Amino acid sequence: MFGIGMQELLVILVLVLVIFGAKRLPEIGGGLGRAIRNFRQAASEPDEIDITPKKDQPKTDDEDKKA
Repeated sequence: MFGIGMQELLVILVLVLVIFGAKRLPEIGGGLGRAIRNFRQAASEPDEIDITPKKDQPKTDDEDKKA
């Protein structure tokens, strides 16, 4: 996988731990998880939003005043 072995992953993990600190790592992981979840949800939603009014909806007072 990308030519990264166990030793390289360990070095990267230690660097991330030194840079961000142990207290920030859970926050960063949670933020990444939320971002991935939102991306998947947005990717699974339909591309277009149907804004055409349905025929069985009653008119509102504003629509009656305009007509």
